[in-house]
Amino acid sequence: MSALLDSLSTAFSGDAPRRALLDEVLRDGLPGPRTEAWRYTSLRQLERRTFAAVGETPDVDAALLADIPAPRLVFVNGRYADALSQFANLPTGISVQRLSEALAEGGESARFLQRRFERSDETFARLNAALASEGVLLRAEAGARGDQPLHMVFIGAEDPVDRAWHLRNLIELHADASLSVVEHHLAAAAHAHFANVLTHVHLAQRARLSHVRVQSDSARATQFLRTDAVLARDSSYQRIDLELGSALSRHELNVRLEGDNARLHANGVLLADGRRHVETRLGIDHVARDTACELTWRGLGSGRGRAVFHGGILIREGADGTSAMLANKNLLLSAEAEIDTQPVLEIHADEVQAAHGATVGQLDPHALFYLRSRGLAAAEATQLLTAAFCREPLSAIDDDGVREALLARVDAALETITA
Repeated sequence: MSALLDSLSTAFSGDAPRRALLDEVLRDGLPGPRTEAWRYTSLRQLERRTFAAVGETPDVDAALLADIPAPRLVFVNGRYADALSQFANLPTGISVQRLSEALAEGGESARFLQRRFERSDETFARLNAALASEGVLLRAEAGARGDQPLHMVFIGAEDPVDRAWHLRNLIELHADASLSVVEHHLAAAAHAHFANVLTHVHLAQRARLSHVRVQSDSARATQFLRTDAVLARDSSYQRIDLELGSALSRHELNVRLEGDNARLHANGVLLADGRRHVETRLGIDHVARDTACELTWRGLGSGRGRAVFHGGILIREGADGTSAMLANKNLLLSAEAEIDTQPVLEIHADEVQAAHGATVGQLDPHALFYLRSRGLAAAEATQLLTAAFCREPLSAIDDDGVREALLARVDAALETITA
């Protein structure tokens, strides 16, 4: 058994079925380089590390949340922070509950925890199924509307020891509901913690969800994040992902379009600077007729960073009328950086429109020369071009305040790598 799995297993406090899940993970071990889904992300260094279970909630300066308005739920080092959270006076029909409260109550509210992950390479989802005891349950009843974004904030704070936490979230919208959610993964100070977060998204008929996720954790942190979404008939899921932090981060976005005319619009930006390793894996499954996905992703590599992108689209038999478009463009800003991209399109239906493409290149020297000739320094010219490169995925955000906040975060991150 690896030191990592051994240390994570010490946090177990569940029942016999969850113990059986944990034992299966311990038996199978971590995926190796011969496992296709982990081909580009090595766990050799991580498997030798150890992490302690979550402890007391450390104090965090409230100024960190100055630009994150209410309503918001805040977790610090895997524990709920009541003093930093503000979610009173939610719109009618929208409810928020912590997973720990749902587990204490029993009943049907936490039945989504029964979801099982069968593949041996789903190591961290299986660990989450065995170990998660906290998270957010966000529900919108039929016809409910959330005009203001609800913020889910996960903060890594300084601690004498490296901690590990496993959080499980549910975002559930009933028929004709509409909601906006912004998910933040932030650092209050330098740390080297381990976060394993699994989020389920369930959209009923004609439900509409705007979901933004910003990952800008500490430069030594480890993040394994996964989102599994199921879309019913005529529902719409708009998704934006920014990967701006952590030493090792991996996010899986799996979306199953089960109802006719379901729509997915998912964009993202991956920034791999320094010695960071960042991976995003898309698994889009078109099951019903006349569904559509539009995927626009940008990647940047600088220093000795490595970005990995896997864009998988499956159009099943009977999913006629599907429209599926994927574009992944990447920029290498240094000779030592590396970007690996895998667009995968599998079609088993007729009468579909589908296209996918990926490019890896460098900044246009003619464009750089033009800006330099207009008096800009090399760093300014590079930052201007890379900022423009990253703006297209963010242009899909309808909320002006959220969009401007994300653009500011991207610009600040780019300043550090182009200076």
